[in-house]
Amino acid sequence: MKSGNIVFALLSLAIVLGCPIVASSEDAPKDNKGFTASKTTVVDLGPEIEGMTGRQLRLRLLTIEPGGHIGLHSHKDRPAVVYFLEGHDTVTLADGTSRTFGPGDTSSATKDTTHWHHNDGKEPVILIAVDIFKPAK
Repeated sequence: MKSGNIVFALLSLAIVLGCPIVASSEDAPKDNKGFTASKTTVVDLGPEIEGMTGRQLRLRLLTIEPGGHIGLHSHKDRPAVVYFLEGHDTVTLADGTSRTFGPGDTSSATKDTTHWHHNDGKEPVILIAVDIFKPAK
C-alpha cells in the first residue's frame, strides 16, 4: 500500500471512530481576527512589590466574534488567569490538544503555555483576562 493511501486510511478510520485529529502549532493562525480588547485596567507593580519593576498587573475584557480567533502566542514571562463570561471558546495548545470553555469556566496559562483561541460558535466569546505583563519599551 502506498504511503498516501495509508495516511488516507488512518484519517478515515480516525473520523469513523470519532478520534480527535490533532492539529500542529504550524496550522494555528499567527494573527488575530474578530478580536477586541477593551476596558483595560493596569497597576504598575514596581512600586507595589520589590523586584517587579517594569511589570504590570493587567485586567482586560476580551471579545472574540463568531469565526474569530486570537492567534498562537506564548505566555512565557506573562502568566495569566481567565474567567469566561459568554460564548464558547476553543483553546488549542501547541501540541494540538484542545478544550472548549464556556460561561463560568476558568483557566490559567503559565510560562509553559503556548496556545490559540477560536470562537466557532454563533455568539461572541467574552472573557476577563488578568495577567502580569511587561510592556515593550
